[in-house]
Amino acid sequence: MRAVAVAKPGGLDNLKLVERDTRAPGYGEIQVQVRASSLNFHDYVVALGMLPTDDGRIPMSDGAGVVTAVGEGVAEFAVGDDVLSCFFPAWHDGRPDLRKVTGVPGDHVDGFAAEMVTMSAQGFTRMPEGLDYREAATLTCAGLTAWRALMVETQLRPGDWVLVQGSGGVSVFALQFAR
Repeated sequence: MRAVAVAKPGGLDNLKLVERDTRAPGYGEIQVQVRASSLNFHDYVVALGMLPTDDGRIPMSDGAGVVTAVGEGVAEFAVGDDVLSCFFPAWHDGRPDLRKVTGVPGDHVDGFAAEMVTMSAQGFTRMPEGLDYREAATLTCAGLTAWRALMVETQLRPGDWVLVQGSGGVSVFALQFAR
């Protein structure tokens, strides 16, 4: 399969198109054909080498696609399911803590700048109905960051005012949610 990898020491000139073997899913894993990935500032920082990662790391934290193979022990997904990635695969609920905010695709493990990915089923959730792959791929980092900031941390209510600074993905999502 084709993928883009970051060669040390990083930098946009060190992004290389590479061929990698496609790995069959092991216990608790699924294989996903990546149909879309979205670019976040986080991915840019990884590509520049400003976030420490392994030589040859496949970047991109957010992706959406279709399940092509399911490993033993996986009951929540089947071949043909539409899925999207989880930015923090170990953080399922509650307040954030360091044990839960690990395993980020694109810097801790290979990410979604690839035709296929094989990783823990815990790193995925079902795609919302009514969204295409490109739309779904934007939810993982920017969409959920804005949602959490407005709905969880500040508990936004009808009639509240919201100040949005910037025009990046988080700000655009915040505008849509606040509307």
